[in-house]
Amino acid sequence: MNKLFENLTEKDIDRVIEMAWEDRTPFEAIKYQFNLSESNVIALMRNKLKPSSWRLWRERAQKISIKHLKKRSQDVNRFKCTLQRNVSMNKISKR
Repeated sequence: MNKLFENLTEKDIDRVIEMAWEDRTPFEAIKYQFNLSESNVIALMRNKLKPSSWRLWRERAQKISIKHLKKRSQDVNRFKCTLQRNVSMNKISKR
C-alpha cells in the first residue's frame, strides 16, 4: 500500500484528500494531476482518514454523480468553486 503513495509528499496527499472531498472534482482530475486511479484514491482515503470520516466520505462519494466525468451533467463545466484556491502544477497558490 505504501508503494502506491511513496512518490507523493505530505502536501500532495493533503491535496488529494481535499480534491476527493470536493463535490465537483472528478476522480479523472485526480488521475490527471497525481496519476492515482479511483481505487488508489479510495485506498488512500481509507488509510489516511479516521474510520468515521472514511465512512462519511465514501457514502458521499457514492451518492454524488458528478465525481465521474461520464456521469456528469453537461451543465457542470468546472472542477471547483471560483472561491477555492488556485492550483497550478501540483502546487497550491495563494489568492
